[in-house]
Amino acid sequence: MKTLMHTKWAPWLLGFAGGAIVILGSTLVTDASLASKVADRAAEAAEVGETPPAKATTITTSFAPVVKKVAPSVVNISSSKVLKQSNLRPFLDDPFFRRFFGDEFSGRMNPRPRKEQSLGSGVIVDPDGYILTNNHVVDGADEIKVSLANDKKDYIAKVIGRDPKTDLAVLKIDAKNLPAISIGNSEKIQVGDVVLAIGSPFGLSQTVTMGIVSGVGRGNMGIEDYEDFIQTDAAINPGNSGGALVDAQGHLVGINTAILSRTGGNQGVGFAIPVSLAHYVMDRLIKTGKVERGYLGVMIQSLTPELAQEFKVPGNQGALVGEVTEDSAAGHAGLKTGDVIIEFNGKPVIDSRQLRLSVAECAPGSTVTLKVLRQGAEKTFRVTLKSMPGQQASTEKEPSEGSVEDALNSVTVGDLDASLRGQLNIPASVRGAVVTDIDENSPAYDAGLRQGDVIQEINRKPIRNADDAVAATKGLGRQKILLRVYGSGGSHFLVVDESKSK
Repeated sequence: MKTLMHTKWAPWLLGFAGGAIVILGSTLVTDASLASKVADRAAEAAEVGETPPAKATTITTSFAPVVKKVAPSVVNISSSKVLKQSNLRPFLDDPFFRRFFGDEFSGRMNPRPRKEQSLGSGVIVDPDGYILTNNHVVDGADEIKVSLANDKKDYIAKVIGRDPKTDLAVLKIDAKNLPAISIGNSEKIQVGDVVLAIGSPFGLSQTVTMGIVSGVGRGNMGIEDYEDFIQTDAAINPGNSGGALVDAQGHLVGINTAILSRTGGNQGVGFAIPVSLAHYVMDRLIKTGKVERGYLGVMIQSLTPELAQEFKVPGNQGALVGEVTEDSAAGHAGLKTGDVIIEFNGKPVIDSRQLRLSVAECAPGSTVTLKVLRQGAEKTFRVTLKSMPGQQASTEKEPSEGSVEDALNSVTVGDLDASLRGQLNIPASVRGAVVTDIDENSPAYDAGLRQGDVIQEINRKPIRNADDAVAATKGLGRQKILLRVYGSGGSHFLVVDESKSK
């Protein structure tokens, strides 16, 4: 479970005042004078025409039917990975050094790799074995096991795709006719709605807690790149990560992700990724193994009252364009510095965070409509989005039936763009897929491949972009692979022996 530690703390004092307790809907009243006052107040309200707000739903005495329906869709996830310890071998292999300390000391100073295990939760989203969870539950795992609620068997899961920017991942187990959860509409939930959190806190599978929606649209928390959290006071603890947040009807509305806590345990402030965002990411990961996000090409900021006044924007809502990137989608469409984007595809833009999310949920190449205030006058633009610079393409895809495991699955690559070329000092003549992440325990890393290198060829096949790299490694399995790589100012060849995969 990810824990976001709050730097400020204000203790709250909870207690009873006046010594009076009233239980609504019951005959128990401990203070007759208070009961009389309540009755008098109700009579006064009737006289002046006051009526209490209508209740949207009837309060239930038990959520057992909802839990019975939903709980089988929530699974326990156990992941493990091997951690390398610090290695002093270059010194200990020196005969001069060993002369003073001996072989026994050498063995103690180079301990064996340590296995780390972690627990989390997941939600079955498809009867054929697809499971949605948090990326941090499975990130870097060498082995992932899934336990179903009504099945004592442990299933080995394969990672179909991961999206660190939203902290979501999709797993697949070899099983059929699984109890998939009913997907709800997180855009319709409101503060005050009753929700249930289901997962495996501290390894206690099938644990259910209840609360309400405490807030929606929470962002700028510094937890993930794209944040639109549902806040809840339903108890969420370590191990709940990736579990289900459901409404009172048992529909999935969020994926439990993080807590705000000084102690690492539940303190009534938990966060879940709304299912509207999770569903989009999940769909992309299942279909392509990656999430491609649209790119507008502007630097934006939210409006302050002072900025709204200067740019003649009523209501302080919108996203102010501070800069338009050269050769971007926005630049080609005609947007300018100082424009205030107030609508995106017909929906009002509240602030820069909301606009960023809306753009990211559109595929590259799609055409969107923007309504802009320019010096107080409204203008409308149609913009064809481009691909986000450095967009990652993960090799973690589901293998086709009968194929062997893909090669270089410990390497993540992205497309080269002008920004990356400048940062990494890569000449315009170099084409290929840039390494954006690599597992230090992998054969590729042992062979000399590093983050920032550009893969130009795989087994002598030219690589133009990230998609080429993914396609070239598919089905190669665990064999020796010849790479031509640009790095450290020049091109060179590497041989990666995938048969040594750990």
